[in-house]
Amino acid sequence: MTPPSARTSQPSKEEAERTLEEMASSTTSTATPSKHPFERRLEEVKLSKTDLNSVIMDYLISEGYPSAAQKFASEANIQPTTGLDSIKERVEIREAIHAGDIQTAIERINELNPLLLERDHALHFALLRLQLVELIRNSTVEPDQDVTPALNFATNQLAPRAPTNPQFVDDLERTMTLLIFKREDLPPEYAVLLEPKLRKDVAQSVNEALLKDQGERTKAKLYDLVRLRAWSEQKAREAKKDLPEHLSIGLDGMQTGRGKERDVGIHSNGEGEAMVA
Repeated sequence: MTPPSARTSQPSKEEAERTLEEMASSTTSTATPSKHPFERRLEEVKLSKTDLNSVIMDYLISEGYPSAAQKFASEANIQPTTGLDSIKERVEIREAIHAGDIQTAIERINELNPLLLERDHALHFALLRLQLVELIRNSTVEPDQDVTPALNFATNQLAPRAPTNPQFVDDLERTMTLLIFKREDLPPEYAVLLEPKLRKDVAQSVNEALLKDQGERTKAKLYDLVRLRAWSEQKAREAKKDLPEHLSIGLDGMQTGRGKERDVGIHSNGEGEAMVA
């Protein structure tokens, strides 16, 4: 028989439940720190759904994602501010440039507006220079390949235009340097010409020129909002306002810590479209 002093009383069901609740409350309060007053004020701000939809649609149109724009317009019950056909035309040109098919891109631009490249000499030269880069890329894959097409193109298309602008001369000289070195021996300042970034930059310039020609914004509103947000945070910190140590915009690649802005993060969705992450 167990002595009375050795017996342990079993807690009642109500006492056990109360103990568990107290433990859960203690764990929650320890693991979840209290929010900064600024963050609590942000949560109280009610954003206009109409304004948000407008910013998203503007981004899809400006950046050239017709399928996503059409789907979003249907789901949000709004009307695109421009025709989807014009977006598709810009997409076709962009894809041609990304693929290195610069001749096709130039022809499509001229079909849309024969005067665009005639008026914008800098854009025209950038496209021709990129076309020369692609010719050099294709003619230097093997050591004994013929570089005559690249030389003829440079002589006939770029050399006559280069003297009109000192920057054109510098760009042409740097591009022709690609013929002097083997690809693996190129200095970094010249090797960068063979990187995908040059195609991307030229494609972006073409997209902005086409948007301007169509009377549209050349940059999506989203980029302006991100820059304004970063500037506001910087000014607030300079004025010693009470802010959290780190403020997140809430989008990958667009976070700004202590007023430092990063590029907007764009990720492909696998179907030729891109989404903000």
